[in-house]
Amino acid sequence: MSVLIFIDAADGHVKKSSFEALTYGAQLAKQLGTSAEGVLLGTVGDDIAALGKYGVTKIHHVANDALNRFDAQVYTKAIADVATAAGATVIVLSHNVTGKAVSPRLSARLKAGVITGAVGLPDTSSSFVVKKAVFSGKAFANVAINTAVKIVSLSPNSFQTAEVGGTAEVVAANVTVDAPKVKVTATNKVTGQVPLSEAELVVSGGRGLKGPENWGMVEELASLLGAATACSRPVADAHWRPHHEHVGQTGGAIAPNLYIAIGISGAIQHLAGVNRSKVIVVINKDPEAPFFKAADYGIVGDAFDVVPKLIAEVKKMKGVA
Repeated sequence: MSVLIFIDAADGHVKKSSFEALTYGAQLAKQLGTSAEGVLLGTVGDDIAALGKYGVTKIHHVANDALNRFDAQVYTKAIADVATAAGATVIVLSHNVTGKAVSPRLSARLKAGVITGAVGLPDTSSSFVVKKAVFSGKAFANVAINTAVKIVSLSPNSFQTAEVGGTAEVVAANVTVDAPKVKVTATNKVTGQVPLSEAELVVSGGRGLKGPENWGMVEELASLLGAATACSRPVADAHWRPHHEHVGQTGGAIAPNLYIAIGISGAIQHLAGVNRSKVIVVINKDPEAPFFKAADYGIVGDAFDVVPKLIAEVKKMKGVA
């Protein structure tokens, strides 16, 4: 009996969301009175043993180059084989692109109940009940899992990372890796920017910016803050910004510590993708914009007046000329 945490990596490095999953899994294992172990697929350049500082005691490493490219079916089999060999009764993943593809497949393969998008530790006082967001984040539900093996995917940025010190024992996992059925011929990635899925700060723009030629101030503010840039759907549809920046119900769902919305009215579809942000700041000249109802801080004013003043103040605070 153990808690097994999937450690997601890309381009040879462990993702930030995995640190949250490791912390969550380690605390859950302590709650259940069992051990916390990790499973890592592919080759990485990071110090794997150092991940023990998040509370895991052992990491099963499947160091196969075929796993350096994500394939949901191949990953599912490898994780399931490690889970079975380790006698894991709970499997924890991050509720990101990888977790969303793997967790239902794991559920079917292991005949395990699955809860996706968890936002807190389970209540294990009488059963195994997990709190999760539902209806695009507008409500929460407490869901019980009664199967022998349980799978939980954790919503990114919903659980505080905590370091407890120590190192983990790294063991080579003896599992058979299937050949991927899909051949990847090329991968085009955006470089030099903070990935939206990993960003703690996001600056986003909407139709209120009037055109792509005005996006410079959004990018400048984001650069000063070390933030990622995002946009509303109409902006992406109009090709002002690339579609990978679109956040909302039909785009990406994010949960940064700070989300700054500039010239976005705040339609329900957009809110569905950003309402898990810790703090929302809205800048809009329309005082009746629905986004103000969801905002922690609101500035009623023209973005072309407000944003340059914000940039000037940030520069002053950072001592940037």
